[in-house]
Amino acid sequence: MAEITLRPYQQEAISSVYRDWEAGLKHLLIVMATGLGKTITFAAIAEKEVRAGRRVLILAHRGELLTQAADKIQRSTGLTCSVEKADQTCIGSWNRITVGSVQSLQRETRLEKFANDYFGTIIVDEAHHVLSDGYQRVLAHFPDARLLGCTATPDRGDMRSLAQVFDATSFEYGIDKGVRGGYLCRISAETIPLDIDLTDVATQNGDFASGDLGDALEPYLEQIASVMAERCADRKTVVFLPLIATSQKFLDILEAHGMTAAEVNGMSEDRAEILEDFNNGKYQVLCNSMLLTEGWDCPSVDCVVVLRPTKIRSLYVQMIGRGLRLHPGKEDCLILDFLWQTTKHDLVHPASVFAKSQDVADQATRILEEAGGDPEDLLDVMEQAETDVVRQREEALARELAEMRKRKARLVDPLQYIYSIGDEDLSDYEPIYPWELAPASERQLQLLEKRGINPDTIQNAGYATRLIERLMNRQNAGLATPKQIRFLENKGFTHVGSWFFDDARSMIDRIAGNGWKVPHDIWPATYQPHRIEI
Repeated sequence: MAEITLRPYQQEAISSVYRDWEAGLKHLLIVMATGLGKTITFAAIAEKEVRAGRRVLILAHRGELLTQAADKIQRSTGLTCSVEKADQTCIGSWNRITVGSVQSLQRETRLEKFANDYFGTIIVDEAHHVLSDGYQRVLAHFPDARLLGCTATPDRGDMRSLAQVFDATSFEYGIDKGVRGGYLCRISAETIPLDIDLTDVATQNGDFASGDLGDALEPYLEQIASVMAERCADRKTVVFLPLIATSQKFLDILEAHGMTAAEVNGMSEDRAEILEDFNNGKYQVLCNSMLLTEGWDCPSVDCVVVLRPTKIRSLYVQMIGRGLRLHPGKEDCLILDFLWQTTKHDLVHPASVFAKSQDVADQATRILEEAGGDPEDLLDVMEQAETDVVRQREEALARELAEMRKRKARLVDPLQYIYSIGDEDLSDYEPIYPWELAPASERQLQLLEKRGINPDTIQNAGYATRLIERLMNRQNAGLATPKQIRFLENKGFTHVGSWFFDDARSMIDRIAGNGWKVPHDIWPATYQPHRIEI
């Protein structure tokens, strides 16, 4: 057994899971980007559960995932696993951990062999699949088991929420944190000025239909191969394509451009051999028709070409995640992004990997397009985009505030208040769980109005709850109220959201004593009270 030291964030994830389980939350989710070791993390949790006397089921939808899980559990904990798949079963085994195929376990004739309390803990790998009927049948058979889902991509293409199954997200560690922490490689993105027209491609389940997409892509394959021969000559590259036929055709084109390439698909009998040869450096490029989005690791990959455009962020992240692992001598992972032409979709681009909002993603994509074809560090681009968007929002807010001053509204608009106090988390808030999506209660709306906030634009209970928390925390800290902030901002004062209540009241009293005019010895645009919290 190899000695494996858990990274700090992995230890934090484990602690968070046990804290939430002990608090009574039974069904938990861990979100951890590809390449950050979620399998090692849940292996450590499986070991703790076994030592606590519980049988553990590791559930997945692909054989490669089960093999990886069993291998890493044995290497990291020394525990061997039984297999529940095809003609193999864990019943009668001494092993306390079972890796099981959901396709096999979902069958009624198989499930009925297990007592309802046979497994005390169920861990689902690639948990974004957990809403499918097969997973639901298995989970329903073991109703009292603790549940832990692990995924790199909790956002689903069909927009169904994992909150239907999970009580809470115990821990999240995304690509941006992984790159900044040095656990994932730096990402470079390059926009290729090759316009590929997808306007007439049909849609299916909210995304491009693969068949039509393959037809639309074929006329451009020669140009793409020419670009790759120049940009990817010294890189180990994975290419994602929409169809097997397109993938096989592109293989021939790449070879005609002087690149050593291979192709794998679900029908490839020699798939394991090809993947091993690619891993060992026999080929420069590996083409596949969406086969390698999950359950395949090759850390030396340092270039990803997505020729399967999509509007589904989770699918895109799975594709580029194949190139983000660290490897000796690897400096970065290059993502080539083509200018897909379509009026039907907001397509996912490299910027969507880090962006916290669509505005930031769009601005970052524009920056990359204007870079003139040179690779740009994606984190640097995102920081510039975030700065640009904040400036644009502030300019828009300034115009809105000017209109609000004219109207002299009695209550403060929530958006105005959020920007005044500089609360970026609340400005980017999106509801996730069902209770957050519900309408705000009458009591919440009345409380907000009492505190000086206009409740008319409060859309859900989650937003109301967070806004009320901010108001109460600021009151307890002795900071300025919404009405004080609004009044002083209308008089031209800036950064009033960071003033204390007493300082704001003192200034308002001075203005009132001066006939509601700012005293001549005070310049509002630069004034700051002596006592101020930054």
